[in-house]
Amino acid sequence: MILELKADLSASDIEKLAAKYRADRVKWNGKAILVTDSGHSRIDPADQPSIDRWVDTGSDIQLAHRDWQAAASQLLIGDTPIGGDSHHTLLMAGPCSVESREQALSTAQHLARQGVTVFRAGAYKSRTSPYTFQGLGDEGLDILEEVRQTTGMRIITEVRDATHVAEVIAAADIVQVGAKAMYDHGILAACGEADKPVLIKRHFGATLQEFVQAAEFVLKRGNKQVLLCERGIRTFEKHTRFTIDLTGVAWLKKHVHLPIVVDPSHAMGLSYGVPDLTRAAVAMGVDGVLIEVHPNPADALSDAAQQLSFSDFDELLPSLHAVAKAIGYQLR
Repeated sequence: MILELKADLSASDIEKLAAKYRADRVKWNGKAILVTDSGHSRIDPADQPSIDRWVDTGSDIQLAHRDWQAAASQLLIGDTPIGGDSHHTLLMAGPCSVESREQALSTAQHLARQGVTVFRAGAYKSRTSPYTFQGLGDEGLDILEEVRQTTGMRIITEVRDATHVAEVIAAADIVQVGAKAMYDHGILAACGEADKPVLIKRHFGATLQEFVQAAEFVLKRGNKQVLLCERGIRTFEKHTRFTIDLTGVAWLKKHVHLPIVVDPSHAMGLSYGVPDLTRAAVAMGVDGVLIEVHPNPADALSDAAQQLSFSDFDELLPSLHAVAKAIGYQLR
């Protein structure tokens, strides 16, 4: 339950109410609110004069729920809006990993010529095998800064664990919390303290409830700049890497006010399926898509099978514009 308090309520009165309802105190649009767990669904009538409104969402999806905020949230990536009622889909593209200065710059320059304004690439990589490429670390962040300075593109890059969360927050325009880090409360807490957009990827074994509750950890600390990214869940199917949950995307669009992004590259795991899945996501009116693009996919040090070549990406792009136009959207 969320309690929106009267503006003139004293600090001591807020403290008493927080203790009474065992609630977290949060600032939301300049107002003091209290957020309880879902076990609370009623307020004491004696407290009504202290409360402007109260909302029971029926679960611990609270600050992200449209019962609390009906309007879709919009945030800025630099000067580019994402979400809200803008009817735009933001295209974010780049290689899975920063492998070298030449590789990152050549990819960014190619994408920038195609109108892409957000460059995705990992400097720290969370890998399933300990024997595979783990990223260039701080050197990769330095290369991403050169990409920003050279092309003017915004940067989205991933936090692998809490040992370098501060460095990534400082370097990125969008901080990516990867699927394996979705449950890392240390990372989520640090992102909640940051004044920077945070994209949370759904863990492949997470329910929609668990996915959005990860966002609640960021929201409750005061950072409202959260994006949710569907990137496939693990099912019984073995012929694809994961199963992209577009039914889940439809549920999120209905019940959650945060911007929704889809990552078809990680969902499919195979490059031949990425164009169709991207078109399907754009046709749903999502707020953003993440696509992996590499100069020489066969030689990529991570996720080689799912990355598009420059020519594959160039061939895909016109159809994405056409699909977006068909539903009254524009691709950015």
